[in-house]
Amino acid sequence: MKRLYFPSLILMLLCLSSCSVIAGIFKAGAVVGIIAVIVVIALIIWIASMFRK
Repeated sequence: MKRLYFPSLILMLLCLSSCSVIAGIFKAGAVVGIIAVIVVIALIIWIASMFRK
């Protein structure tokens, strides 16, 4: 039992830390995606206002 406990504990720690890293990457990606959408919408509005004048 003791021989099985340590490797499984190490495996769980590695999996949990990698999940938190991946979650951080996806959160950063979501923020960058939202900023990119806002910039694209602002550019479209700016270009449309140039043609209306």
